Amino acid sequence: MYKAISLLSIFGVAILTAFVPNVAMAAEGGGGDLTKLGLALGAGIGIGIAAGIAGYGQGIATAAALTGIARNPSASSKILTPMIIGLALIESLVIYALLIAFLLQGKI
Repeated sequence: MYKAISLLSIFGVAILTAFVPNVAMAAEGGGGDLTKLGLALGAGIGIGIAAGIAGYGQGIATAAALTGIARNPSASSKILTPMIIGLALIESLVIYALLIAFLLQGKI
């Protein structure tokens, strides 16, 4: 099931990548509306994809940690600390995507 979702995510990102840059780079000087539309779409879709994939990764990490704790309760302190660090790193990637989305919105 995980491979099917991963392949579906990769396919969806490939489709979006094929269409969004064409809209964003459609006009150099005169067609500012298409450029603004492309930037808005890129910012909105980018943060949506980043949040969705991060949520998926956090779910898998949490499920794996809870499974490990259920199998060996005495190792919970050794499992929780790396899991919290990993979740913080995953969340920092979403914050970077949010920063890029804000920068793109500033160009509109």
